[in-house]
Amino acid sequence: MTSGSMLADVVFVVLSIPCLACAVYLGTLAVLSRALPNRPYLAPSTNFHVIVPAHDEERDIAVTVASLLAMDYPSEKRTIVVVADNCTDATAALAREAGATVLERHDTTRRGKGYALSDAFAVTLADPTVDAVVVVDADTQAGENLLRAFDACLRAGAAAVQADYCVANRTASWRTRLMHIGFTLFHDVRSRARERLGVSAGLRGNGMAFATSLLRQVPHDAFTIVEDVEYGIRVGLAGHRVYYAGDARVFGQMPASAQASRSQRQRWEGGRWWLVKHHAAHLIAEALRRRSLVLGDLAADLLVPPLSYVALASTAGAIATMVRFARGGGAWWAALPWCLAVAGVAIYVARGLWLAKAGPRVVLDLLHVPIYVVWKIALALRRRPREGEWVRTRREGEPP
Repeated sequence: MTSGSMLADVVFVVLSIPCLACAVYLGTLAVLSRALPNRPYLAPSTNFHVIVPAHDEERDIAVTVASLLAMDYPSEKRTIVVVADNCTDATAALAREAGATVLERHDTTRRGKGYALSDAFAVTLADPTVDAVVVVDADTQAGENLLRAFDACLRAGAAAVQADYCVANRTASWRTRLMHIGFTLFHDVRSRARERLGVSAGLRGNGMAFATSLLRQVPHDAFTIVEDVEYGIRVGLAGHRVYYAGDARVFGQMPASAQASRSQRQRWEGGRWWLVKHHAAHLIAEALRRRSLVLGDLAADLLVPPLSYVALASTAGAIATMVRFARGGGAWWAALPWCLAVAGVAIYVARGLWLAKAGPRVVLDLLHVPIYVVWKIALALRRRPREGEWVRTRREGEPP
């Protein structure tokens, strides 16, 4: 073996380190994602405000309010509050008609979900009888046990809780079926494992609960397009972890076509990189200084790129190094870390497919993955929305 070939092998091994680290993290979470023990549901004691931030949601708001009113929880211990933020349609009127209390905002400078939540939380905190708030998106239906599960977590000492955030229209297209698998991986597999480890499950923006005592200690002043994850980081830095209520679910509508999902995906992808830029280094430093597993895991969760990127890079590296070895131009050990990375990703994906109950059709859906990855990369290179602005995702069947 020549010195040039040896050098190339060393370079391949060095390049594999980020992929291998991400794959080991994901594979470990998959192994740890066993079913969680159920917390007992006792006689309800928590008084909730259920906050629904809404911007031009006249199509779905009545169904969402009806779902929340149908939850298995005493009516005197929960109030549904719809925040109609800079709406130009009948969202506020329809929400009132459906039985919700409505807070209307008309502020052209403080626009966005973060500002809507901040104003709603201020109203809640002014009421001393309210113990906790719950946030549910305006295109979402809640499981009937949502508040009972949150009540159980709060009784167990939680200050912040995240429910399992699921895709309501998972059968609409191959795209929503893949999103269902992706949500299962990101929201359920990771959260189960993180709950078992006693770290923060993270906030996902929909199906969240906060004790009012936490909101007083850590005011909700996150106003970016990823205000949920940003606030979850602040909660962690304040010494709290987010509990995972995996026995409770919220079901959100997802766009079924590329055109409808473009702006949503740009916000998600752009928001992740913004968080890495502004918070990852600080989280790592604080995790080391405090010797905090919670903060270290929050940093790891930020730094691990989307699964499609990890899978693409790991597979490309494994193929390149194995081809070099087969042709006699490279060493077997240069391919080993890449193959281990592929194995870690495979374990993680397999666990998600199992929990998602994807069925045999998933074989055909997975054939769309290369198209989906290329589409995501192309979107990542385009201009992103301004931080914090409302960019409503167009629902299927609505005119453009």
